[in-house]
Amino acid sequence: MNPNNSNTERSVRDLQEAARTKGLQLHVLKASSESEIDTAFASLVQLHAALVVAADPFLSSRRERLLALASRHAVPAMYYWREFVASGGLISYGPSLTSAFSQAGTYVGKILKGEKPADLPVQQPTRFELVINLKTAQALGLTVPQSILQRADEMIE
Repeated sequence: MNPNNSNTERSVRDLQEAARTKGLQLHVLKASSESEIDTAFASLVQLHAALVVAADPFLSSRRERLLALASRHAVPAMYYWREFVASGGLISYGPSLTSAFSQAGTYVGKILKGEKPADLPVQQPTRFELVINLKTAQALGLTVPQSILQRADEMIE
């Protein structure tokens, strides 16, 4: 998690609750610089832990670095955006960027036609995607359960 992101505290709280419900231990590793990313991966390796990368502009802009470190250290990782998985990450679950950009484009069109932004309703994402990279799973020696494969919106082979 990027500690400079205003959503970090809420996300950590939600993840801690989910981990408790499943009887899992959650280690929150914070990174807001390149060196902190390296330190976080060193900790992951020592903990023999999997990684969940939070939705964050700083972390998203370091996609290639995060993917390379996860691959080098054989760390199973889950991401928020499908673009990580398309680039070699293991799994992602999050809103569809294509749908979000389409919604944004619709809003821009309405504003350009004279509607007032304050009159437009706030919208939340409505389409979420589960994407699995089976090549990465195989490289990590993981078998993805059939129940997860059946729920996938896309599988990269």
